[in-house]
Amino acid sequence: MAVVTVRLVRSFEHRNFKPVVFPGVNLDQTVEEFIQHVKDDIATRAGLPPPFKKFSYDTMKIIHQAHGAKTNELVMSLEDDDQLILQHGLTLRAAGVANETELAFFSKEDYGQFKANPRTAW
Repeated sequence: MAVVTVRLVRSFEHRNFKPVVFPGVNLDQTVEEFIQHVKDDIATRAGLPPPFKKFSYDTMKIIHQAHGAKTNELVMSLEDDDQLILQHGLTLRAAGVANETELAFFSKEDYGQFKANPRTAW
């Protein structure tokens, strides 16, 4: 069992995200199973603002792993998508998730638009 932090990213441009900690994560479940578990959990989680509960998240990407280097980007790195975006059909372990991994959970469409034009607004 592992502790995984999921950063719910509502807006890349406005750097609008909320971290949620998930203890007791089975790393042998599939990426799809974990995505569904996170969606079910945040829909009813107390203390989470409604815009985060209702957002259309569909993609997870590894941001940081324990004892590894952190990105300078405030929300998440725009690099290495082919290695860091969790692929459907794999287990979390096979996708590179370990204890104390931090993941971003976001809309792939929003990410694509931000990556094409990475401006931030304050």
